[in-house]
Amino acid sequence: MTSAGRFAPSPSGELHVGNLRTAILAWLFARSTGREFLLRVEDLDRARAGSEAGQLRDLQAVGVTWDGDVVRQTARGPLYARAIAMLEQEGLTYECFCTRREIQEAASAPHAPQGAYPGTCRNLERAELEFKRSTRPAALRLRADAAEFTVHDVLHGEFTGVVDDLVLRRNDGVTAYNLAVVVDDAAQGIDQVVRGDDLLPSTPRQAYLASLLNIPVPEYAHVPLVVNRDGARLAKRDGAVTLADLASAGVDAARVRDTILDSLGLPAGPLANALASFDPRSLPMEPWMWPGMPGTGA
Repeated sequence: MTSAGRFAPSPSGELHVGNLRTAILAWLFARSTGREFLLRVEDLDRARAGSEAGQLRDLQAVGVTWDGDVVRQTARGPLYARAIAMLEQEGLTYECFCTRREIQEAASAPHAPQGAYPGTCRNLERAELEFKRSTRPAALRLRADAAEFTVHDVLHGEFTGVVDDLVLRRNDGVTAYNLAVVVDDAAQGIDQVVRGDDLLPSTPRQAYLASLLNIPVPEYAHVPLVVNRDGARLAKRDGAVTLADLASAGVDAARVRDTILDSLGLPAGPLANALASFDPRSLPMEPWMWPGMPGTGA
C-alpha cells in the first residue's frame, strides 16, 4: 500500500486560517517526502449542512490538492465494528455507565491521574452490571493494561502521555474518535499524521490502541496552532478569519495563502513553489499570532 499523509477536517463549519495553515503544512510534509495526500471527512459527530462542500472549496482555493476520492467516516462503520470485535475477543473491553459529571467528579480525586478515566465501571459485579444495564445505555471502553505510552514526534521528539480506559463506542452507538482515527489511518495507508499540537496529549492513547490492534504507529508531526491577539486558539469569533469573510473584505485566497507561507518562512506563490524550501527542522515552533488583514477588522 502506498504511504500517505492526510488532512481530516470535521464538517462542523467553515475552515479558518488556523485550519488552513495546518492543512498546508500537512500537504507540504506529505509532498516533500513523496507521499500521497488524502482527505478524510470526520463526520461521525457533528456535520453542518453545506460545510463539507465549503471546506473542500477553501482547501482548493489555497492550493491544497489531494489524491483519490474523499473518504467519509460515516461510511466506514464495518471497519470500526471489526476492530471492536477483535478487542472484545481478547477480553480488552468493558461496559461503562458513567455520566460525564460522574467521570469529572471521580477524575478530580487526589489519586486519579490527570485527565484519565478512573476505572469506575472496570470491575462491576454481575448484579450491579445487570442493574446498570436496566437504567441507562452503556458506552464501551478499552481495558488498558498500561498507564502511559511513548510516541516519537518529528517536531517534539519523545513524548510520553497518559493511557487510560478510553471510550471505543459511545453510549449512543457512535464510534469514538480515538478508535475511528486509528482504524482509518491504517486502512488508508496513512503513515504520516500532521495535525495541531493541541492533539499531542491524546496521541499516546491512539498509538497504544494501534499496538493492540497490530496496526503500525504512524510518523507524527504536531504543528503549532494559530492564536489571536490574546494568545488564545484562533476561532471564528475572532473576526474575519475564514476565506469567505476575508473575501468580503477584499482579501483573496492567494493573499491568505501567501501570508500563511510567510509565517512559515516559505516563499509566496503556488504551494509547489514552497516545496524546495520546506524543511521541518526550520519550522517555527511557537504559536503564530494571526496578524489580521488591513480593513477586515481582524
